[in-house]
Amino acid sequence: QRSNKNRIKKGFMKTSIKTVTLASLALALVVPAWSADESFVGKWKAEFDSQVGKQKYTFEFKLEDGKLAGKASGERQMGTNEVKLVEIKTDKDDISFVEPLTLQGNTVRIIYKGKLKDDEIKLHRNVTDIAEYDIVAKRVKETGKAETKPEPKKPETKTETAPPAKP
Repeated sequence: QRSNKNRIKKGFMKTSIKTVTLASLALALVVPAWSADESFVGKWKAEFDSQVGKQKYTFEFKLEDGKLAGKASGERQMGTNEVKLVEIKTDKDDISFVEPLTLQGNTVRIIYKGKLKDDEIKLHRNVTDIAEYDIVAKRVKETGKAETKPEPKKPETKTETAPPAKP
């Protein structure tokens, strides 16, 4: 009877180990699917003063085939531009990317390095070692349907007409 109990314990242990191993493997496969990249997905706006005047930027990040992709739209005195961001890298709440901006026929590599905190990315912007800026890009809150507030109810007044009083 004792050896029978030992067989049951050994069988239980083998089954438990297999279950824990399979669960761990499944979790290991699922966790990388959710990555820090998703934290950066969305639109971000930044405004800053520079050597060429005030600049307004919109950065837009999205996941394409499981990788972070993005574009930058810039507005400045000299005009506007939209460019695909390259060399995008993330590590937890850190991000770096390059904006290959074409100015007067020349491509200028603008390198960004930043850190995400809540709804802001604090970025260091390096324009080919000519100029450097620290800027803050703030997440653009997507607005859904406009909220409509119900009109306040008017107080009900009862206007009952009573039959004329009899003399």
